Amino acid sequence: MSNIVDPLVGRIAARVRFERERRGWTLARLADASGVSQAMISRIERGESSPTAVVLGKLSAAFELTVASLLALAEGAPDTEGPTAADAEAPAASDAGRGADGPGGGGTEVRRADGADEWCDPDTGYRRRQITGPRFPAEVAEIRLPAGARVPYPAAAFAFVRQLVWVLDGRLTFHDGDTVHELGPGDTVELGAPTARVFANTTGSECRYAVVLTRGARP
Repeated sequence: MSNIVDPLVGRIAARVRFERERRGWTLARLADASGVSQAMISRIERGESSPTAVVLGKLSAAFELTVASLLALAEGAPDTEGPTAADAEAPAASDAGRGADGPGGGGTEVRRADGADEWCDPDTGYRRRQITGPRFPAEVAEIRLPAGARVPYPAAAFAFVRQLVWVLDGRLTFHDGDTVHELGPGDTVELGAPTARVFANTTGSECRYAVVLTRGARP
């Protein structure tokens, strides 16, 4: 699998910049909304820094997007051009595994495992592979959380979405606000109202789990 951090760091940069500018936000405004420093956002937008999972979570929450959506949008952006205005309404799907009768034509799309992009958090080694394409009505991602890794997300990252976590292998310590759930293979948890959450692996081996999200109604 390819690593989204290296070949697509420019696309992530372009997407973050596009999402900020289409809202008419300054760096200061995004920094205030996300809790990420202006200096860090500037480095990310210039492609000089690869954002961590925590930073991506904060930026996505500020944009009212899921991390999966932000990465899928970045994946669909061309290498040499910034995202277009149309991308904001109809995100581009990855070309990996798409045939002439792909999602654009209402047909079946095959996404090969060896052609899928995998995003790796440079801080914790957390790896995320998008299972579904950006036009599928639900977002499904496979996560590999290394031993000892801990990834927190703000409550805003869970606004306007319904989310289910399904542990596939290993053990996951899931902090749901003030409640802690110890999850093993086959266990699932359906998330309720938005609250700060932490995905942690306190064991000595990797934990693999799936995240399923659907977009909820806005107030």
